Amino acid sequence: MSAPDRRERLAWAYLAAVAEPPCPPLISLVGRYGAVETARMIRTRTLPAGNAAAVTATQARYETDSAATDLETAHRRGARLVTPDDEEWPGWALLGLDQASTSVRGGAPLALWVRGPGSLAEAASSAVGLVGSRAATAYGEHVSTRMASGLADRGVTVLSGGAFGIDGAAHRGALAAGGLTVAILACGIDRDYPSGHARLLREIGEAGLVVSEYPPGTTAAKHRFLTRNRLVAALSAAVVVVEAGRRSGATNTAAWARKLGRPLGAVPGPITSAMSVGCHQMIADGQATLVMDADSILALIQATGHDNFVRSAPSATDDLPTDEFEVIEALPASGGLTVDEIAFSAGRPVTVVLAALARLEVKGLVDSDSGLWRLAGER
Repeated sequence: MSAPDRRERLAWAYLAAVAEPPCPPLISLVGRYGAVETARMIRTRTLPAGNAAAVTATQARYETDSAATDLETAHRRGARLVTPDDEEWPGWALLGLDQASTSVRGGAPLALWVRGPGSLAEAASSAVGLVGSRAATAYGEHVSTRMASGLADRGVTVLSGGAFGIDGAAHRGALAAGGLTVAILACGIDRDYPSGHARLLREIGEAGLVVSEYPPGTTAAKHRFLTRNRLVAALSAAVVVVEAGRRSGATNTAAWARKLGRPLGAVPGPITSAMSVGCHQMIADGQATLVMDADSILALIQATGHDNFVRSAPSATDDLPTDEFEVIEALPASGGLTVDEIAFSAGRPVTVVLAALARLEVKGLVDSDSGLWRLAGER
């Protein structure tokens, strides 16, 4: 790699880690000034006037430059950094996210870390997203495996999130049929999450593709799964929910599919199954088309999508403002973190983190002791 190319690649790697994705203000700067100049301006805090959003988004991490280490770590894992300048960038598939940039966790990715042979753009050109509950039933896993195998036999890429349950069954079904499957992660490209799927993710990386917009070393977190879901929808020609409870991450992916105009299908299940309630509701409300096999999914791709959202029941943290949500998600399940550690993990300025922590403490969701902040009730 020539010196200019190396400099460009380092700039992209720095920018891919300097803000919590998605970050439309940062992407806008790269579009105007290029990666190298944007990286220089972020590092030196010499951005032109009118870029307060980019300054805020990068405040917590701009002094940390792990670009060389990230690229080396990715290389050791057989991964690469794919940017909009590269031929395999799936620009057409991601185009719809540009119109969603004003939504919470909306917007296109700045860059993507990819592990595995083949082209991401080609894989996304004929992909179907199969998603569903982690706590899948035997029925759901059987249907997911059969559908994935049937799609793979027809040359369709099977795309999912690498999780337990429906996701894992979909990936295994595609692999068993000798087809192409893509796993979109909510953590760094060097991490196997869940750890129980380390072997499966390795097999996907050898025969298909493992993709993440998070730099090496990034841990999985709830808000990152929600952010990841938009990529599952965007990179798919259609999305099919195999099983989903009343409140499920799959319904969030379904909502993104509808927002992006992707056809949405749902698999019916036993009326007594709690894991099929979400699918039945989508079908009954006319939000999803009933699908039963690979052929009905292929027919779905020819249909037009819908415009309204699939709305899931809120949790205790879903209604929190974005700053508070990302700060509380940065806290570990046990133990505590300093304000600086929270700011780095959440990608938020210290001043924003302090204000969010104060509000969360008033709400009884967090508390502090000896300079460490933790979830309320944790010690």
